[in-house]
This record gives sequence, structure tokens and C-alpha cells, in this order.
Amino acid sequence: MNIVALRPKSLLRFSTSFSSIRPQIPKWVSTETTKTSPLLPLHPEDHLRALFNGRNDRKPLDYELAIVSALKSCSTLLVVSQGQQIHSLVFKSGLDSNIFIGNSLINMYAKCGFINDAQSIFDSCSVLDSVSCNIMLAGHVKFGCLDDARRLFDIIPHKGCISYTTMIMGLAQNSFWGEAIKVFKDMRFEDVIPNEVTMSSVISAYSHLGGVWDCRMLHALANKLGLQVFVLVSTNLVHMYCVCLSLHDARSLFDEMPEPNIVSWNVMLNGYSKAGFVDLARDFFKRIPTRDVVSWGTIIDGYVQLGRLAEAFTMLRAMLSTGLGPNEVMIVNMISVCGQSMAFGEGQLFHGITVKTGFDCYNFVQATIIHFYAACQRVDFARLQFELGRKDHAPSWNALIAGLVRNGMIDHARQLFDEMPERDVISWSSMISGYSQSEQPNIALQLFHEMIACGFNPNEITMVSVLSAIATLGILREGRWAHELIRNNAIPLNDNLSAAIIDMYAKCGSIKTALEEFHQIRDKTTSVSPWNAIICGLAMHGKADLSLQIFSELPKQKIRLNGITFTGVLCACCHAGLVEEGKQHFKSMKNLYDIEPTIKHYGCMVDLLGRAGKLEEAEEIIGSMPMEADVVIWGTLLAACRTHGNTEIGQRAAESLARVEPSHGGGRVLLSSIYADAGRWEEAFLERQAIRSQRMTRSPGYSGVV
Repeated sequence: MNIVALRPKSLLRFSTSFSSIRPQIPKWVSTETTKTSPLLPLHPEDHLRALFNGRNDRKPLDYELAIVSALKSCSTLLVVSQGQQIHSLVFKSGLDSNIFIGNSLINMYAKCGFINDAQSIFDSCSVLDSVSCNIMLAGHVKFGCLDDARRLFDIIPHKGCISYTTMIMGLAQNSFWGEAIKVFKDMRFEDVIPNEVTMSSVISAYSHLGGVWDCRMLHALANKLGLQVFVLVSTNLVHMYCVCLSLHDARSLFDEMPEPNIVSWNVMLNGYSKAGFVDLARDFFKRIPTRDVVSWGTIIDGYVQLGRLAEAFTMLRAMLSTGLGPNEVMIVNMISVCGQSMAFGEGQLFHGITVKTGFDCYNFVQATIIHFYAACQRVDFARLQFELGRKDHAPSWNALIAGLVRNGMIDHARQLFDEMPERDVISWSSMISGYSQSEQPNIALQLFHEMIACGFNPNEITMVSVLSAIATLGILREGRWAHELIRNNAIPLNDNLSAAIIDMYAKCGSIKTALEEFHQIRDKTTSVSPWNAIICGLAMHGKADLSLQIFSELPKQKIRLNGITFTGVLCACCHAGLVEEGKQHFKSMKNLYDIEPTIKHYGCMVDLLGRAGKLEEAEEIIGSMPMEADVVIWGTLLAACRTHGNTEIGQRAAESLARVEPSHGGGRVLLSSIYADAGRWEEAFLERQAIRSQRMTRSPGYSGVV
């Protein structure tokens, strides 16, 4: 029987069309060498042509090899329609039971993305073949079908290095780092020796979860197996050392590399830059033999992150002079930082570069430019940029809404929000945050309920604003409902959200629940926010001892303190009357923690000293302030003077209060009371008369309790 005679006519017609799929030869390739060199391998389409234009008298073995080569070419070129025709030929030729051809078909379908067809052929195999399994496993991994990949992996007989490596790569590439490490440990337990690809994937997984000792363990294993000679392995180890901030180990390993490539250089450069050692990064940058746009972008970003914008611009100009242009990531990063530091002039220069390079057509770049102008309080420019951009891009709408909110234009933001063609969770969150921050908690809460009714699921940013609004209103019932919503929707608890929950319970009067919530998350915290919330909450509830006790535990956590921490601590000292301890904490702000005291901290100290009757010290500390005292501070001192009957200091405090706010009637009332308490009735009468004649007002008291 002549097997070749069974070729379908459609395949014969197809054989004349291969010239159309031949890749264009790059200009830098010598076409003459391509024609004359007999040692060059055939192009993938040449295998297809050889199959269909071959002689009819070929031996079966030669014909099988031709089919295998042709299927491999289909895999390379991703031409599944031709592969399907070859599959038809295989079926008609009775070669579908041939294991080599079967594996080639599975490989072709898997690489072309036809996983179900590949699985169908695989399932038809009577015996599990390790090669078939590995091909099918690679197909599942390539297209993210990790559950299918894991089920297949578990039944593969005699798993070898390829099976383990494919599974580890799939898990690591999809951020299942812990599972990738577990599979690697199983691999070592089974005495299967990893190769360089295995090691690079495992190192990548450990860099997200492990520490410097894990890195050193992997480094030693790579040395033992002789895999450190591979640039891929060494580069990944350098990256992991940098992630663990062990830059000395990273540099030592880099210097041992015989031929580091540009990726290796960039990884080490990024390690210095991310750690804030931009000057070391600059010295290292000068040694890079051939710099690419990533090298330049890394050193520029290093300067930008430290706020050294002038040097960042110098490096950018140097890069442009080499003929390299910035990429969109570099542009976005630099414009964003200009917005954060309100560097308007520099940001406009970057905007100009964006227009010249054509990156302004990207929607996400448009949104970044709008955000920059709004952050620099140039809402007119932000609006203009928005009008020039596409109106079907939600991030641009969101950037302008957030900018209007940030600039206190909440009504304009709401008008824009109402005009949006399509809202997302960011749109809702921006508006809710705006109302919450502009002391309109009722509208914030109303809008949140509307968001839920419209079917949007809130995220952690939304819930922080919602909880802040509830805390302002002091509605415990609403706070418990919001907390339950967080649990039911499995919204991840970051430090900001945890702090908002604690703060809400404290301000709604349930300090016990606030304390319970804090103890549940205290060992998981990475920032000071939740600690601040409980310290301030306890101080507000008069539980000064417990507040200061929790503060004393903070140094063990190796968490950086901030000004809010000390506001809570000083308030606690005020409530407990701990004058000397309060003084020590106030001094430690600058001396130990390098935190510059703000007007709130000075106000706490005036209150602390005033309550204790140390009015002269309180007046001295006001005189030493680097900023002008406000109404609150002078009012605090004046109230303390009335409590302790100090007419002299009270009179000076009242005069200073009148200079800061001439229409402040409360200060004149307090001074009148001080005179009356001292029996100086005439002066008391004159103060009262001045209040009436100048028509001063005194703000009425109100209660936050509903």
C-alpha cells in the first residue's frame, strides 16, 4: 500500500503556499550565507514543504520522521490549521498509534493553545508515557491551567527533572511561591537532581518568601551541583540577595561571575538603587559596559525616589544624548514623583518629553499627567488635559475626580462623578473619601450604601473612608455592620484598614472591642498605623496606663514611629498627669526618633503643663516654638490660668489670643472670669463690656452623642 498516495488534495494545494509564511530575513543576516551554507538547519516551513513535496517511494520510517518534523514546524510557527491537516493525514495513514507521532501531535496542539485537543489525544494513550505527560504538563502550565497541571503531575510515573521543573516553573510564575518551594522539597526528597532552570525558578520563589539564610542555602546548593556557572542561576541569586538587603553578598557573587550579561548588571544596579544607595549605584552604573534603557531607567528612578530631581534630569539628558529614549514606565514614574513633591516645573518638562516621544497617546500616561497637575494644585491644567484625552477611559475620570477632591472642590468632583459614563470601585472610593475628609460623613455613608445597591464590591481603600465617616458620626451599629461586611467579602486586612477598624470602635465608645481587634493583628503589623490607633484610642478613653504600656512594646517590633504615635502618648500623659514622663517623651521625639514636633505636640505639652499648674513652663514652651502659636494653644493656656488663678499669665495669653483671632469672644469671657475670680471686678466688667460693644461671638457647645 502506498501511504503517500493517501494525502488529501487539500494538503497538496497547501504545499504551494509555504512561501507566504516564511519569516522575513532580518537585514543584518547575510542572505548569501543562508543560501550557500549546507550546515544551516532547515527553516520550520521547509520541513512542511519536504513532507508534502516529497517522493512517493519513501520508506515508512523516513515518512514518520517527516511527519514528526512537520508537526514540530507547525508548533514553532503556531499554524494549527496545517497541523490539523497533518493530523488528518496521520489518522488516514494508520499512524495515530505511533507514540512519537502521538507525542508530536500533543505538543503541536498544546503549543498552539488547543489544550482540549491535546488532552483528547493524551487521554487516548493506553499507557502513561513520561514524555507525553511532560508535554501535556507543559501545555497546562503555559496556559495557566494549574489545577489540571497539578492533577496530572501527581499521577506521572517516575517523575524526573523535567516534570518537577515544569511544575515548579508554573507555580512560581503564577505567584504560588510556597507551593513551588514544597514541590522542590519533594524533588530533593526523591533524589531528583535539579538543573539550572529548576534552580532559577526556585530562587525566584524563595526571593518572595525567604530570607538571607534561605538565599545562602540555595547558593551553597547551586555551588554543590555546579549550577552557579550558569548566568541565569547566578543572576537570580544576586537578585535574591538584593531583595534580602544583603548587598555585600550580592556584590561578592556578582564579582565572581565570569561573564555577567546586561540583566546581571541591571539586577545589581537595581539592588543599590532600591536600597537607597544611589551614589554607589552611580559608581556601579559607570562600570556597565553596554547600558540599555533599563540601566538608565534604574539609575534615574534611584534619584527620583530620593527626591534628587535635578540629578535625575541630568541623567535623563545624558541618556537622550546617547540616542536612547525613555520608555512609558520611566515617564510615568518621573511624572508621578513630580506630583508627589509638587515639582511643577520639572513635571512640565517631562510632560513635554512625553508629547515629543508620543507616549501621551497612552491612556495610563494621560491619567498620570492629570494626577500630576491636580497634585500641583493646577486644576485648570488637569481639566485641560482631561478634555484633550479620551472620554471612555475610566482612570482619566478617576484621576480628575481625585484631584478635585484633593483640592477641596468636592461639589465639582460630584458633578464629574455623576457625568461618568461608567464607574468603577475607584470612582466610588474617591467620592466617599472626599465626603469623609470634607466633614460630610453622612453623605459619605449615603453614597456607600448606594454603591453597594449598585452591585459594586468595596475594597480596602473604600472601607477605610467608610469607617472614618462612621467614626466621625459615632454610630456603633453602623460600624459593626461595616466590619461584618469586610469579613463577609473577604476584604484583605492591611495595616491602614486594621487601624481604621480599631479607630472606629474606639471613637464609637467600644474601646474593649478596639483592644480585641488590635491584639488579633498586632503581630502581623508592618507599620505603626494600628499601634497609633489603639494608643490614641486608649488615651481618649482615659486608659493612660494601658496606652503607655502598649507604646513601650513598640521598640521590640522594629516599626518606625511617627508624629501621630507621640500625639497619642502625650495625650495619655495629660490624662494621667505624668508631667516628667511627658517631658521625656517630648524630648525623645527629636533626640531618639528624629521626629520634628508639630504644633499639635506643642499643644499637648502646654495642656500637660497647664493641667499640672506649671504655667510658667507652659508659657516658656510656647515662646520656644518654631512656629506661631494658634488659637488652640493660647486658649489652652488661658483655660489653665483660670483653673489655677494666674491673672498675670492669663492676661498675656488673652492678649496673644486676641492678636491671633480678634473676634474670638471665648478668650475674653475666660479673661473676664479670671478677673472676677481674683476679685478684680472693674476689669471683669470692662472685658464684658468690650465683648458686647465689639459684638464678639462665642461658639456654642454641642454634643456628638446621638
